[in-house]
Formats: sequence, structure tokens, C-alpha cells
Amino acid sequence: MSRKYFGTDGVRAVAGEAPLTAAWTLQLGMAAAEVFKAQSRKPVVVIGKDTRQSGDMLEAALAAGLTAQGVNVIHLGVMPTPGVSYLARQLGATAGVVISASHNPYQDNGIKFFGSSGEKLTDALELAIEANLEMALPKVTGTSIGAVTDYREAERLYSSFLLEQAPDLRGLKIALDCANGATHRLAPKVFQRAGADVFAVFTNPDGRNINTACGSTHPETLQNLVRDMKFDLGIAFDGDGDRCLMVDSTGAMIDGDHMLYINGVTRGERTVVATLMSNMGLEVKLREQGIALERTGVGDRYVHERLLEKGLTLGGEQSGHTLFLDAAPTGDGMLSALLTLKAVRSSGKTLQQWREEMPLYPQTLVNIRVTDKAIAKHDDVQAALKIVESKLEGRGRINLRPSGTESLLRVMVEGESQSEIAELAESVASVIRRIGGV
Repeated sequence: MSRKYFGTDGVRAVAGEAPLTAAWTLQLGMAAAEVFKAQSRKPVVVIGKDTRQSGDMLEAALAAGLTAQGVNVIHLGVMPTPGVSYLARQLGATAGVVISASHNPYQDNGIKFFGSSGEKLTDALELAIEANLEMALPKVTGTSIGAVTDYREAERLYSSFLLEQAPDLRGLKIALDCANGATHRLAPKVFQRAGADVFAVFTNPDGRNINTACGSTHPETLQNLVRDMKFDLGIAFDGDGDRCLMVDSTGAMIDGDHMLYINGVTRGERTVVATLMSNMGLEVKLREQGIALERTGVGDRYVHERLLEKGLTLGGEQSGHTLFLDAAPTGDGMLSALLTLKAVRSSGKTLQQWREEMPLYPQTLVNIRVTDKAIAKHDDVQAALKIVESKLEGRGRINLRPSGTESLLRVMVEGESQSEIAELAESVASVIRRIGGV
């Protein structure tokens, strides 16, 4: 049975439009409450959010639904996604909820559930919640109705965890791009307390400027800032703080593949897990170090599953969503940056030297907005893919995949020549646009 509302990263849509209306979110809270009541006699759910204007509306509706069915709610306020995961574990909650659409524009929002372990809910539990949306639920009255409280120690507790993992950053001048998102208060404090001289930008959220020309999806401002003001490095987070990208002293990007390489080598990993989108340069350089690379489908959910399946600890995505399962059960942008800097400092090399050690193959990604993502299986599209595969055989690769959160098909081509791969990617993209582009 397939899920109707939950995607690879929870429920995500334009806030105020179906399904993500206040009325539906109330029902979702009620449906989820019944699942959590089956797990605990006195269920408690912690809720955190990013800085989107719609976050307050959805938070109130979700809390109303949960408490209406007898579940107690603890508000964490604005909190990075990994912070909610951490606090769900530390506070002994039955579940955690994040209201965020990560790197998406402010008009979008989402709802993502974590279990008591801090890991994303299983498919089976998400299906159970969806099933409850179609059922008449028992009425709860009187003293059985849940209560709502605020937890004012949330930031202190989570930042203490991060600082336990942090290296000594004294002597480093670091620029931070907080994407006007969930890390805007915490990240500058954490890196300053670790000893760095910190200059933070995009720390003034207004509900609408999250991810707008900033953050890990738009690192250009940070790159220029690091280069022009002679910082040692820069770090860019996304809107909900579960991923980061870095910038070396020259302004060059350090992406998730670089971070996997740096940590894989310094930690002495035997196998690293990445996705189909990770660069061939990572695979080649890890092999030279005697480290295997396993690839999964795109999405941290699949990386996480493979790590657990194989008993591994390090994996991630090129986008900067990195998993250190020996430290946390979910991706954490601040933790990833701190652990990568710990690896860099212990190695005696600079971030720039690590980047130069792992040259990347040229790679291009074309996003095509479509009426139906099933177009990917169309005979003409498959034929176009086979033509590109034959041209790149032994010299590169192509991957076509649907976005997990938007009506997009993504064509990625990797090879030796930038001009060649751009031409090949466009040859497939043009076929998709002709069949069902928007």
C-alpha cells in the first residue's frame, strides 16, 4: 500500500493549500495521536519549527489535534530539525514533529515526524496515520484532553550536545550563512563558544526571507564574503538546519562529497554510503584510500537505511546532508560542520588542500517542471536515456529521477567534458519538455 500524503521527507506542500491547510493539519494531529497512544500510556510529542510565516498556523493546528485526542505537547519554538530529533530522545518523548519545508521557498511548508529514537517514522507508522485520517476517532473529554507546555531549555540542551562534539576552533575566522532559518540564533552562539571568531549573515528572519538568495542552495554571497574579507572558511546552512555546505579560504565550495571524503579518510571508514548523485571523483579517491563507496537512491532516508543495513556510520548526499550515525540518528548541519572541522584540524591539512586532493568530475543537473512525474517512464524518454548512456559508456553516467517534494524531473549527467555533458543533459530534458513539460 502506497502513502497518499507522506513523501520521502514527510508531508510537504504550499501552506494553506490542500493538503496543508489548518483544518487538515488538525485532523493529521488527531490521526497521529491515535498511533502514539498505542505506543505509550502517556504519550508526549515535542514540536519544533523553522521561521516560515505559516509555521505558527500549522503548529497551532497540529497541537490542537494532538491534544484533542489526549496527547501532551511540548513546544520547542524555532529549532533546527536535528535539534527536534535530539530533544525527542533526551526528553523521553513518544515522538517529535518538525514543521518545515527545509530548503524550499517560504510559501511551502511541511510536517515531518520522528519516533522516540529520533529517527524518522517508518513507512508502516506513516501508513497507520494516513489510515486514521479516514476513520472515526474516539472522543476525548475532560481531564483526558492533552496539555501544551513550552520547553525553555531547548536551545541550551541542544547546543550543549553540539559543543560536546566540537573541536577547539580558536584562531579560525569563520563566516556563517544561516539562511534566515532555524539556525539563525543557535549557529553563531555554538561556533563562538567553540572558540571561533564568527561573522554571521542572513540571521534576520521575517517569515518570508528563509532561503531567499541565501543558505546552502544559494552560497554565492558567502563565497564572495569569505574571499573578499579573508575568512578562513565559511559555512552555509539550509532553512531547517539539517544540512550544510562549506567554503574554503579561496571561496571555493566544499560540498557533501568533499565532507564524506574528508571524514571517511580521517575516520578510517571501510565503506561510505552516498547516493546516485554523488560525484565520480569521490568514488575514485575513496577507492585509492582503500574505502568502498556504496550508492543508494536519492534521499537521506535511503542512505540511512543502507547504513543501518550494513552496520555503517558515515554517509550522505552531495547537497550537504551528512549522516554520522555514531553521533546522531539524523542529518545535522551544525554537527556535520563541527565534525568536518575536527577532521580537518586533526589532519594537519587545510580545507583548501582537502578540496584540491579530490578533484570533481564535471557534472550538470537540469530540473524540468512536469505535469506528471510518471513521464520518466515514457518510451521516448527511456530511448533518449539509452542514447546518452551509450555515448558515455566508460566515461561518465546519466541519472533521471523525480523530485521527492516537487513536480520536477531531474536529469544529472557526469563526464569528462562540461560542454558534452551539458549538451547530453539538454537532449534528454528537451524530450521530457516536449512530452509533458510545464
